[in-house]
Amino acid sequence: MRTDLFEAPDYYNIDDLLSNEHKLVRNAARTWVKRTVSPIIETYAQRAEFPKQILSGLAEIGAFGPYIPTAYGGAGLDQISYGLIMQEIERGDSGVRSTASVQSSLVMYPIYTYGNEAQRKKYLPKLATGEFIGCFGLTEPNHGSNPSGMETKFKDHGDHYLLNGAKLWISNAPFADIAIVWAKNEEGRIHGLIVERGMEGFSTPETHNKWSLRASATGELIFDNVKVPKENLLPNKNGLGAPLGCLDSARYGIAWGAIGAAMDCYDTALRYAKERIQFNKPIAAKQLQQKKLAEMITEITKAQLLALRLGQLKNEGKATSAQISMAKRNNVAMALKIAREARQVLGAMGISGEYSIMRHMMNLESVITYEGTHDIHLLITGADITGHSAF
Repeated sequence: MRTDLFEAPDYYNIDDLLSNEHKLVRNAARTWVKRTVSPIIETYAQRAEFPKQILSGLAEIGAFGPYIPTAYGGAGLDQISYGLIMQEIERGDSGVRSTASVQSSLVMYPIYTYGNEAQRKKYLPKLATGEFIGCFGLTEPNHGSNPSGMETKFKDHGDHYLLNGAKLWISNAPFADIAIVWAKNEEGRIHGLIVERGMEGFSTPETHNKWSLRASATGELIFDNVKVPKENLLPNKNGLGAPLGCLDSARYGIAWGAIGAAMDCYDTALRYAKERIQFNKPIAAKQLQQKKLAEMITEITKAQLLALRLGQLKNEGKATSAQISMAKRNNVAMALKIAREARQVLGAMGISGEYSIMRHMMNLESVITYEGTHDIHLLITGADITGHSAF
């Protein structure tokens, strides 16, 4: 098993801007990742398997619904704490962070925000402890960047709804206990439904042969005349804005998480460059390697400041969807570029499973696409600053 030697870069003393609670939360997550995730993650990625035994640990560090009030089992933390937890988990692996992001922002958030009191009390405490794991059904085989075109539908059948359709590329689907499913009613209005494993006609086949997020469980959601009790409809918001509100929360977490992946690649490259001797000197003494490393720490620092300011705006209830899109797009692109440059610093060793870089690089190829592609987020910013939609 690999020993985790990670040391977090903080070139601008950003720790000075964090509260003691922020640092305690982050350090607890960092310690847990070093002890629990890092020693096993390469093995699980190589065999394309999610390490289910870590779910209880994710719950213990508050990774499931950290900003959900304690009355419902959450940790009652602020948005910066949520971001820092996601940063540390993705420093371990993007797939593990995906599991936590989905549980928090795409399952617990809509139940808390759009659900009623009975739904909150029934599901949130069990989701917070990891007794229940959830997934989020929005993307369909024919509708990714255009979710408004979804074909999944439900009809009113008196004492229940009858749900038909399919969702694709769903994190946590193969082992999820519940799914937050977005579907159109007979009038074409989008609503959220809580679908439980065991409902007749509901199946979750696993997606195989992935080159990315290999330590994450991905699958489909198939609905074949599934009878959903009427009390499982999320009553407090409908329309496309409801699932997009969930995605705002998840994208915010990704903006922080990508920094963790970048930090890990930078730290690996820096340590390797100091130890690798060529032409009688450490390669860290060479100008081209210093250029790579200097550019990495610069971009990480910029991303840290962007995420921290966004977290402050989130805490104040002022963060816009467009601001969240900008941070998600910038920080993931930054992390992917750093992963590629770090791989070059390590030369041939960069593709080896002895190091985390290639795994991060492959993972980030998914992160740059899911929950709003790189190009779609660019157009969101473009529409916001010009007032003209390019969609």
